[in-house]
This record gives sequence, structure tokens and C-alpha cells, in this order.
Amino acid sequence: MSLIYKNEVYDIMGACFDVYKELSCGLSEPIYQEALEIEFKLRGIPFEREKELVVYYKGQKLRKKYIADFVCYDDIIVELKALDNVTSKEVSQLLNYLHITKYPLGLLVNFGHEDELEWKRYVNF
Repeated sequence: MSLIYKNEVYDIMGACFDVYKELSCGLSEPIYQEALEIEFKLRGIPFEREKELVVYYKGQKLRKKYIADFVCYDDIIVELKALDNVTSKEVSQLLNYLHITKYPLGLLVNFGHEDELEWKRYVNF
């Protein structure tokens, strides 16, 4: 079984690791988001920042929307956090984004952990 979007995730995470290496932990999420936008541009990674995710109920578009930090390569949600520890709440947020969009893959990236950049990939079955 091979990983989906293996090369794309490698590129995205390379950018995330460079941001973490440069800024370390302890900053706010919007700082990491802005830095990552710069890094994506430098690396030529296609992305949309703060992409609105539309929710439908019985075929009708709802007024309320979710906002994903990034959607890269038109198919990968990248959700950023700057927390000491990621909880099930943050995981559920990303899983909900995947559910409503039907995108195949999501990355949850936490810049707030002191020892290392934390990240995990989630596949939407």
C-alpha cells in the first residue's frame, strides 16, 4: 500500500520544518501561517490560504462556513496549530473539514510543541 500524495506531503512538510527551524515554538498561529505562506511561495507549492469550506445540508448551501488554514495542491488541507499538545478537539476539526469537502488528505501541523514539530496525516476514506 503506497501513501497518497507522498511527494506533495514531503514538499509541504519540508516547508513546515523550515519554518519551525527558523522560528522555533512559542509564537502565535497567525505568525506561523504567514511564515508558511512565504515558504510555500518560495518553494512553488500551490496553495490557497484561509480557504472557505462550504457546508451543505440536504443539498442546500449553509451560510456558515469553516475556514481552513491552507489547501495545497487543490486536494490537501493543512491545518496549523500552536499548542503545547494537540487534543482530540483539533483532530476532530480537521476530520470535519475532510468530511465536508471530500478532500482526500489532511495534515495537522503543530508548531507549539517545544521539542519538535508535531504533525500527522489523515486520509479521508
